[in-house]
Amino acid sequence: MFDVVEVSNEPLHYPVPWARESRSSFPITAKKTRELLENRGFQITSWSDRTEASLAWFAEREKSRAYDSRDQALGLQFVMGPDFPHMVKTLVKNLREGRVAIVQAIAQKP
Repeated sequence: MFDVVEVSNEPLHYPVPWARESRSSFPITAKKTRELLENRGFQITSWSDRTEASLAWFAEREKSRAYDSRDQALGLQFVMGPDFPHMVKTLVKNLREGRVAIVQAIAQKP
């Protein structure tokens, strides 16, 4: 699993890839996410904060877009809509401001 989790009580900037406004956004903390998985019988075999790596990935993607301005016909924007680039920028802003983080986990059900 690769998920965005709440870090602070500061309100998020919108839109983000999972919600266009706060009334349809319900992020939870990494601790709560892990508790929910474990309470449902999953065994966590790997758990890591991938926020810094994600920020580096977003920065690299932004740099590469500056050199290649062609729109990709079949990218996430096709599914997410024309404002997807703005959603990603807002997500990155939330990550940089410490409002959310990104965790990566491997969980299995024994």
